[in-house]
Amino acid sequence: MRIRDFKTEDYDDLVALWETAGLPHRPSGRDSRHRIARETAGDRAVFLVAEEASRPIGAVLGTHDGRKGWINRLAVLPKHRGRGIGRALVAEVERRLLEGGIEIVTCLIEDWNENSMAFFERIGYVAHPEVIYYSKRRSLDT
Repeated sequence: MRIRDFKTEDYDDLVALWETAGLPHRPSGRDSRHRIARETAGDRAVFLVAEEASRPIGAVLGTHDGRKGWINRLAVLPKHRGRGIGRALVAEVERRLLEGGIEIVTCLIEDWNENSMAFFERIGYVAHPEVIYYSKRRSLDT
């Protein structure tokens, strides 16, 4: 297994990975090919792919706002779970963010995703139930 930077030509494989892994996505909004390409062209994205035999088996989208890093959309194909792939992807995002001066890395996990909550707790992340997340969206796809 090797970890490499996401390329825009990986987009279809990324969407297939999300679907196989059971992650919801918004292909008409923030997860569209155009939006992902725009985000990766900037300097605030750390989008990575784990591959084996030149096939994507995991991916993570990391970003930062200049102060805090965010882990988004961590996915590993079900048949490859339990091998440390998710842990390696997160560690690489953390490493790259730290190189850029980002010392706090966070993630938002929907309350139905107990597997993700357990995973992030196992690798040292702490839940903050006193924090309530608010958002304002232009549409349901954003």
